[in-house]
Amino acid sequence: MELHTLVNVLPFAKIINDNGKIDIQSIEQDTRKVTNNTLFICIEGDKFDGHNFAHDAVKKGAVAVVANREIPDLRVPTIIVRDTKRAMAMLADVFYGHPSQQLFLIGVTGTNGKTSVSHIVDHIFNEAGKQTGLIGTLYTKIGEQKLETVNTTPDSITLQKTFQQMIQNGIDVVSMEVSSHALIQGRTWGCDYDVAVFTNLTQDHLDYHKTMDEYKKAKSLLFSQLGNQYSESRPKFAVLNGDDPVSDEYSRMTAANVITYGIESPSDVQAKNIRFTANGTSFDLETPVGHTTVETNLIGKFNVYNVLSAIAVGIAANLPIDTIVNSLRSFQSVPGRFELVKAGQSFPVIVDYAHTPDSLENVLQTVKSLSKDANIFCVVGCGGDRDRTKRPLMAQVACKYATNPIFTSDNPRTEDPKQILDDMVQGVIGLQYEVIQDRKEAIYHAIQHANNGDIVVIAGKGHEDYQIIGETKYDFDDRIVAKEAIEAKVANTIKKEEQ
Repeated sequence: MELHTLVNVLPFAKIINDNGKIDIQSIEQDTRKVTNNTLFICIEGDKFDGHNFAHDAVKKGAVAVVANREIPDLRVPTIIVRDTKRAMAMLADVFYGHPSQQLFLIGVTGTNGKTSVSHIVDHIFNEAGKQTGLIGTLYTKIGEQKLETVNTTPDSITLQKTFQQMIQNGIDVVSMEVSSHALIQGRTWGCDYDVAVFTNLTQDHLDYHKTMDEYKKAKSLLFSQLGNQYSESRPKFAVLNGDDPVSDEYSRMTAANVITYGIESPSDVQAKNIRFTANGTSFDLETPVGHTTVETNLIGKFNVYNVLSAIAVGIAANLPIDTIVNSLRSFQSVPGRFELVKAGQSFPVIVDYAHTPDSLENVLQTVKSLSKDANIFCVVGCGGDRDRTKRPLMAQVACKYATNPIFTSDNPRTEDPKQILDDMVQGVIGLQYEVIQDRKEAIYHAIQHANNGDIVVIAGKGHEDYQIIGETKYDFDDRIVAKEAIEAKVANTIKKEEQ
């Protein structure tokens, strides 16, 4: 695309060193990705300022630069704008041909459940015969192809490029997780959402947002940015959790059609007479388009909410209710979300991503409801360089529901693991718990001491296959470690029986 044509989208931009017609073949904010004929955008981040790398970008082939100030001795055209992040979103949307306008785009935000809901939604549309894409914590999926992701919600360039790739691969529907960080940082600017989903709001990320009110406002941006116009051919929908009081506020912030879902409060999509078993969940479903019975392999009240929100998305997309409900029977699970690890043991071992007080409570409540008399071993830690205020709360939840809480390291990052554990312990002084700093040792300890009928929950990391200590990522997967611990226990039991 010709530079002047591209820059036309930026009102009042000033071009320095304008030297005529220039062909732009890529847009980048990372000098490592710059090639010939790149438009390089200088972004000021927490650790790095892209303006300091503009000369490096030019050496690698950048033929123009977008900046918020003039850069000395830069010989290529420099487009001066007030806000380079906003400019980046606008330029990416134009450069890739407004791709989100050609997709049925679903954004899911909330403290807990984003990954599960986006995967359930993806499955529903797949079963309905749609070609689907997914963007989130686990990966980016284009049809059957899975690509690694760095952030839950990528930057605006990566998003628009990914949307274009999806269109080229025949994708119709995209479900994506939308984090509060992404909303505040403008990563989703330019994304034309058709449906925005709110799961819930509980404490998390206060290291970044500082207060719950600011955190709530960040999430609200997904709904206020749904648009203010009404289109009969492409109506917009906000899918809100009717049992979360924040939904009332979000409902007032959006001009879109609102669909509520819930269990306790009267809602458009309502679950009644919920029945839990060790193998799944069933409930009576009431919706504006019909009443029926839902059966799912997922377990727990929190998963009922996840399923209800996905059903509401399907209704917003005019999918037949029977198609939606039938598809739920074949949905199995999401990696690292209440995932069972089986290796011949006589007790369940569950790995879950629960890393907030609310999500941990949901998991442990579910576990306790499955076997009220069982010993529950809960291995849990808290991440370093993150919200310190939730650490004692996590410990309190573990001690409230688990008979054998074991506090350990999560991803300590640059913090002292002992300090993190000390912060957790401050919330449970006088209560019964164990502290085993080494995560592998803690997992082995729980599994070695669990007996027939007991339950082991390993919380906090879920699908993650690494542990961050200092600034280094080490290979570490709770599921693999748990499996190894189980196999060692089973082998040891067999050996004793043979003696």
